Amino acid sequence: MDKDAVLQEFRDAEALLEGHFLLSSGLHSEMYLQCARVMMDPDRGARICAALADKIRKTIEPKIDIVVSPAMGGVVVGYEMGRQLGVNSIFTERVDGEFELRRGFAIPEGANVLMAEDIVTTGLSSKECIATIERLGGNVVAASCLIDRSNGKVDVGVPLVSLIGLEVPAYDADNLPEHLKNSEAVKPGSRDLKK
Repeated sequence: MDKDAVLQEFRDAEALLEGHFLLSSGLHSEMYLQCARVMMDPDRGARICAALADKIRKTIEPKIDIVVSPAMGGVVVGYEMGRQLGVNSIFTERVDGEFELRRGFAIPEGANVLMAEDIVTTGLSSKECIATIERLGGNVVAASCLIDRSNGKVDVGVPLVSLIGLEVPAYDADNLPEHLKNSEAVKPGSRDLKK
């Protein structure tokens, strides 16, 4: 699945939004990719995650034993990645601001883990989730995401396999371009802003 095909899937799902958005990182952007809308269609979600799973199989050497994703955005993508790879999938949740496993989830000691995200922008959530997985005994062999908004610039500490990379500018509040300065930012994501 090439870049144009992936972006068309987002457009068809009305998930490629343009305007003024406040990202969970605290940065501002003119584009927002709403993966939840893409994943709400099971056929579309299976198509794009199958393409990502195929890419992972071709680039990641160790066998993946389990998929772990950060809630909230990574839950559905993580589930589908587990299904596509034929392994279990679990997710972390924030408890008092830190990622933890709940619901009886556990990572088998030494298991090779794929950390699966929906979108990576700054890599903060990915790095936090990876640190939690490692603290709980998992061996993170790779991270994955549908869209890498850094277009390969973010280092999450393990190989990051994305379906596509995009160069999407993000701005500090003090450095907004003129056309965004006079518009109110919308906060479409599920996570509270980083302070």
